Amino acid sequence: MSSRKQLNIPMIDQTEKWPTGCESVSAVMVLRYLGIDISVDRFIQSFLPKRAMHLTQSAELVGDICIGTGPDPNEYFAGDPYSEAAFGCYPGVIVKALNAVFKSFSAPYRAVDGTGEHHEVYCRSIDEGLPVIYWATLYFEPAVYGPKWQIAGTQRTLTWQSREHCLVLTGYNDEQLLYYLNDPWNHRGKLAVPQTLCEKRHKEQGSRAVIIEEIK
Repeated sequence: MSSRKQLNIPMIDQTEKWPTGCESVSAVMVLRYLGIDISVDRFIQSFLPKRAMHLTQSAELVGDICIGTGPDPNEYFAGDPYSEAAFGCYPGVIVKALNAVFKSFSAPYRAVDGTGEHHEVYCRSIDEGLPVIYWATLYFEPAVYGPKWQIAGTQRTLTWQSREHCLVLTGYNDEQLLYYLNDPWNHRGKLAVPQTLCEKRHKEQGSRAVIIEEIK
């Protein structure tokens, strides 16, 4: 592994049209880099598994308050990526959506859940020319735990990790101790973030990631 590598991943900003669609926008940035011509709208409407939220209280409430019922974000996007009142999803949803896209386009790739992998694994993927879809927090601020909702059709309650955000990890610089990321939120664009801060926020969001593998 070299000490520095950065992939030139096309930027898409989510702010105006997909206020809670960071996972989908990050996935489409990766797809376009891989040469797959797909829009964010098509990805959301045709490939993203999603289910509605049924809220009984304000979605802004945090802590131990249960705000209603909704899907398991490991299986479905919680709400509508076009709505500011939605929440988001975790790697299982994006893996399923990406693999459906790869199949539809006959592309020689597969997506795998990279949750819990060490950052060295992510950097090796980048060395191979493959970016990583990466969960952290908005503005890299501390995660906030809550609100809660009951997973529809079950007796389980889920605690959402607020400030959840999805970006594309595009590179690293071990000499300057930086990671490079495409941030789709609020026109932030291409960032260089201290590795310690990045790893801390990533861990606060469950060390979640999606890795792309080339099928040879």
